[in-house]
Amino acid sequence: MTWTFHSYLAPTAVAAWLIGSCLALIRKPQKAGLFVLAGSLLTLVFIVGLWLTLGRPPLRTMGETRLWYSFFLSLAGLLAYARWKYPWLLVFAAVTASVFAVINVLKPELHSKALMPALISPYFVPHVTAYMLSYAVLAASALGAVIQFKMLTKSGKSDRKLYSFIDDTVGIGLGFLMLGLITGALWAKEAWGHYWSWDPKETWALITLAAFLGYLHFRLKPPRGFGEYVGLLLPPAGLIILLFTWLGVSLLPSAAGSIHVY
Repeated sequence: MTWTFHSYLAPTAVAAWLIGSCLALIRKPQKAGLFVLAGSLLTLVFIVGLWLTLGRPPLRTMGETRLWYSFFLSLAGLLAYARWKYPWLLVFAAVTASVFAVINVLKPELHSKALMPALISPYFVPHVTAYMLSYAVLAASALGAVIQFKMLTKSGKSDRKLYSFIDDTVGIGLGFLMLGLITGALWAKEAWGHYWSWDPKETWALITLAAFLGYLHFRLKPPRGFGEYVGLLLPPAGLIILLFTWLGVSLLPSAAGSIHVY
């Protein structure tokens, strides 16, 4: 299955995700879940087909990582919706997954079978997929923090159930993020002889980790003189840093010599 098939499968998946979003808003959870699941499965079918065609994991180019992000985000949103029953959660996951799928349709890339020697490693798949999973889960936590912040601003009261959602998703997302960092360090040792080189990508990944870790520390023991508002700003700030780490670091002048630019 070549990348051209994406132009046919992606619109179908996007349609399923958007229909699922509408059904979630009108409180039809079962039908909503089925449509979102259908979109996720279509994306997974394309990922597997592309993997078999290329003979390598489709995780090398930016377009390929966007493909995985669409899949993981829609799936994470579906699972979280089944657990916490927030319609906005499924809508956010489905719409954002659709945006990334549309970008891939509008901006097709060349996908060769070749991999650089440094990418031929058993750490390649777990490293990239752990990051994509963490990005999906942490995006949901950031949206939950924004909604909680608005509730506090309007009524002065917070939702304990929503805090449970934010805390759990930040914890899960951080676990995958740390797994990505650890496998990346082991991979770096294997490929370049050292675990850490303060490469721009590594540095910003560490800053991302610190932002979300700061939220958990704030929740466990809020510093004196700080209200709930400050803690709730950390997940959205962490998401902005995360997106910059993923999509923006390559634009920095220091990235010209980065070992993470392929």
